[in-house]
Amino acid sequence: MMTQNDSDIWFEESSGSGMTSPLSQLDQSDPTTIPEASSLSLWGVALCVSGTLIVSENTIVVAAILATPSLRAPVFLLLASLALADLLAGVALILHFIFLFCVEPTDWSELMTSGLLATSLTASLLSLMGVALDRYLSISHALTYGSRHSRRCAAGLLALVWLGSCLIGSGPMLGWHCLNDITSCSVARPLTRTYLSLLCGGFLLVVMVTLQLYTGICRVARRHAHAIATQRHFLPDDQSYTSKHGGRGKGLSRLLLVLGVFVSCWTPFALYGLLGDASSPPLYTYATLVPATGNSLLNPLLYSLRNRDIRKVLLHACCPHRHTHNTHRPVDV
Repeated sequence: MMTQNDSDIWFEESSGSGMTSPLSQLDQSDPTTIPEASSLSLWGVALCVSGTLIVSENTIVVAAILATPSLRAPVFLLLASLALADLLAGVALILHFIFLFCVEPTDWSELMTSGLLATSLTASLLSLMGVALDRYLSISHALTYGSRHSRRCAAGLLALVWLGSCLIGSGPMLGWHCLNDITSCSVARPLTRTYLSLLCGGFLLVVMVTLQLYTGICRVARRHAHAIATQRHFLPDDQSYTSKHGGRGKGLSRLLLVLGVFVSCWTPFALYGLLGDASSPPLYTYATLVPATGNSLLNPLLYSLRNRDIRKVLLHACCPHRHTHNTHRPVDV
């Protein structure tokens, strides 16, 4: 979706052009444009390195979950879906680098990388909403959530998420692009403004639903805290009880960190995609698109690698003689 425009932006910033192909600029370069060529290479390498880091991080998460039969609770299915979506986003960035610098780019390669990135980012955002839903259900229905029925529902939900994401991502390949009509281009070429507006509108809707779910989590946690405070009048004031229930401030800080990263990564590009057009300054597109794709680099650190069960699996893989028993806590995400 956005990868081609992402590079167009970087090239346009270096050359000062509009919709001109960066490769044609290189072909027409003269001795005064040598600094531009080095700038192109710098951005290209940065693009490839970021994609490689995204793929490496999320491959580790996917392999750890799939290789551990005990990690089959709904939350782990959602984390695997999130990691797979972010992995595909990294693959799209690497493919874009290959098509742009290693082989001659074509309309087909541009549409393919755009569609793959649209699919992966949509699946990633929907999986993030699924993680928020899982947290809400696990805290509001703690006694029944996590059963086999819940796992089947989570698997069915993820199937719908990926089916919808693939349908959305297939839009550019099916003709919903502006390669034949430059005037209909959005801030993310080769996507049309209509397509990107619908996509960004959906992104904003998912962001609002996710925020509402986290608001519900805070309400339930507040009720639990009030109930615990009431029960303390009838329980002995020992150190073990205090240490068991005294970490809510830390949990709130983590929640605010997750929400802050989520909103700051997705909201700018979603708003700009709705309000901007092809005549908008390329720098603004670059400034809003990079955080959205960079979210795929942060997701494993904020979600999967913070889960103690996944960390135990990874530590056991590195040091198999030090970790012999795991106690899984699916809600610790």
